[in-house]
Amino acid sequence: MFPLQLLALIFISSTTVEPPPEEKQKEKKKEKEEEEKDRYDLMFRRGDLLEVPRTLFTHFGIYLGGGRVAHFIPDIMPIVSSDQFRIKQMVTNTRLLLGVLTKCGSVRVDSVEDFAYGAEIIINPMDKMCSCAALQGEQVARRAEKLLGDVAYSLLWYNCEHFVMYCRYGTVMSFQTFQFCKTVRKLLLSRGVAKVTALLAACLLAYLRVSNTWSILLAVLLPFLIWMAS
Repeated sequence: MFPLQLLALIFISSTTVEPPPEEKQKEKKKEKEEEEKDRYDLMFRRGDLLEVPRTLFTHFGIYLGGGRVAHFIPDIMPIVSSDQFRIKQMVTNTRLLLGVLTKCGSVRVDSVEDFAYGAEIIINPMDKMCSCAALQGEQVARRAEKLLGDVAYSLLWYNCEHFVMYCRYGTVMSFQTFQFCKTVRKLLLSRGVAKVTALLAACLLAYLRVSNTWSILLAVLLPFLIWMAS
């Protein structure tokens, strides 16, 4: 019996059951994800403020570690669907634009690749611009994690930059919003605009043949206010 048992043991040990192709693909994908996480943890630290340039603006996020980024982004999907699988998928430009228009957004966690959307990532540029000292990295990351979920979005008053500035510096502000409002002020609140407004108001009154006191007062008041604000 001993030779037979030995042969059976050799036969069993020599035969290996190979996993199906689907399992192999899952294992390779998992290994690749782990390698990506390790690579990003070498590049970034937990609590780092990351920014990526987009076409018309700059997008911001907080690195949480493990290849994950918390960022505030407008998104229409949570309103039109309750399917968490669809909601967690990468936000497309259409979803983003509709989210801006409906003022709906969420603080969510995505991979570094989805956050970057093919753009180059810049690390902590605000540290040189902000007068407030940055908080400790772990405190920054915890603040970002506490704010995860649906939040009302405003392009000017609460956007992705407001979110990261609060997480990292404890202040809610946006340099992009400030520059935008400053540019609009220069374009609209100027002496040239005041003169054009006064001319158009006079032409409109003459065309409509209106000569009552209230119409004339309004036609004079608007150019006057723009002139004084310029």
